[in-house]
Amino acid sequence: MKHPVKTYLEKGKTYHFCTCSKSADGVLCDKSHRDTEFEPKEFVATRDSEFLLCLCKKSTCTPFCDGAHAIHEKFDLDFLTDA
Repeated sequence: MKHPVKTYLEKGKTYHFCTCSKSADGVLCDKSHRDTEFEPKEFVATRDSEFLLCLCKKSTCTPFCDGAHAIHEKFDLDFLTDA
């Protein structure tokens, strides 16, 4: 499970969220996506503060963590039971 990364962002500053998971910190783009189909997601910080940025890439509100990393997938194990 990949946990969110606490990152300090400055109000009004433009950031680029890593969508390829290849950047050094996993959350802010360092252009490691070159030669892939991925493009970073641009966003602007709304205040000077620490934010939890998504590392698992499953959040519905990227770049911010929404807890999706903690949601367990339901496995279909019906094939184990006698039918």
